[in-house]
Amino acid sequence: MTAIEVSRLRWTDVDGVWAFFRRMPDQDRTFVKEPVDDLATVQRWVGETGAVRLVATVSGLVVGYAVVHSGVGWSSHVGELRLVVDADERRKGIGHRLARHALAAAIDAGLTKVVVEVAASQDSTIALFTNLGFHAEALLEDHVRDRNGVFSDLIVLATRVDEDWALMNTVGLDAPLD
Repeated sequence: MTAIEVSRLRWTDVDGVWAFFRRMPDQDRTFVKEPVDDLATVQRWVGETGAVRLVATVSGLVVGYAVVHSGVGWSSHVGELRLVVDADERRKGIGHRLARHALAAAIDAGLTKVVVEVAASQDSTIALFTNLGFHAEALLEDHVRDRNGVFSDLIVLATRVDEDWALMNTVGLDAPLD
């Protein structure tokens, strides 16, 4: 099995992360929500507060990215998780590993709930998060429009990390992250 390394975004990762986003298909960029076509955007992320950014690498190549954005105001206890894996590297456990690290980071940040938005057509992504304890909280019809103007439904999945993950710890399902 290929060794997957997950770490927080560092200055030494900036060029690799930017290259990762440049080779990403337009359809995948729809779910990033940030202007990743610009190197300055990725540079601003290093040392940023209010978000935890993670990168997955295989043999030094960035193959995945995840971020947990902390909510503000009345939603300051909620984090939004976004995750994307290189199209050529999917179904190798990278997304699962990134998601687990992101959830651990959310707990460390004091968040109690994490949500993720997924296109209704992304069955494998829905399965990934469902297997991690997420459940559907909302279906938003024609909520997403890709760069070609095509609409699709959006599912909002959520998990209570304070409850769900505490239960997993209690029954011994909290395997080490690496």
